[in-house]
Amino acid sequence: MIVWYRVRDLDAARVFYKETLGFTEVYVDWDDRWARLERGGCELAIAEGEPEEEEGGVATLDVEDVKAEANRLRELGADVGVVLELHEEMRLVDVFDPDGNRIQLAQEVSS
Repeated sequence: MIVWYRVRDLDAARVFYKETLGFTEVYVDWDDRWARLERGGCELAIAEGEPEEEEGGVATLDVEDVKAEANRLRELGADVGVVLELHEEMRLVDVFDPDGNRIQLAQEVSS
């Protein structure tokens, strides 16, 4: 499944997703102003336009260490939420792109 996000500035969003979040760009449609990116099995597409006010799907990235990744992203100036731990089984944190689209980072935690 591909999660779609609308972004105001396609070029700035491409930089954020590639350089800050580590996605690989697999396709860009310069005429229709959209791009497809992937990272670790997560696929998303960003299209130039006004971001949706209502939240649709949310891209979820599995990471080795949610806390370390959250700290790294904060140091890069990204908007990062609070790390949550669910029943000693999973850690989650929300990260927001420059247009407010939410990406969730997830880590399985072994007790």
